[in-house]
Amino acid sequence: MSTFIGKYEAKADVKGRIFIPSAYRKLLPDGERERIVMRRDAENDCMIFYPEHVWNTKVEGLKANLDEWNPEDQMILMQFVSDAEWLDIDSQGRILIAKRHLQSIAVESSEVLFVGMIDRFAVWSKVRYEQVKMSQADFAKVLKQRMMNPLTTEK
Repeated sequence: MSTFIGKYEAKADVKGRIFIPSAYRKLLPDGERERIVMRRDAENDCMIFYPEHVWNTKVEGLKANLDEWNPEDQMILMQFVSDAEWLDIDSQGRILIAKRHLQSIAVESSEVLFVGMIDRFAVWSKVRYEQVKMSQADFAKVLKQRMMNPLTTEK
């Protein structure tokens, strides 16, 4: 399985069009290179992009963990799905992100950062990502804790 890894800088043009890094475009499966699902992250100031098959798996997993007759569960599913939207990938490999979405993730200049997340990728304001990422020492400490005993470590 190919995975989205690494970080790539990009710039949004005045219309909000951004080139998806070629390394990421090449990883999109045949038949899934013309559109992608975008959803604002629930906790971080970034947008998450899902190839269609990954999105479908996430939604099915969420549905399986919810009671369709529970009003709160219904709202969770509705909000998760309604906060997502399909984006077309043009023939040049660009996506158009509405200005309101770029503003919602604190993109003040045109500089964005694509960040791989194995089966999906995120788009951040380059400045905001640098502000919130862990220091190298903190990252090393947390990584060591999770790798030593991932099932019992508190999050």
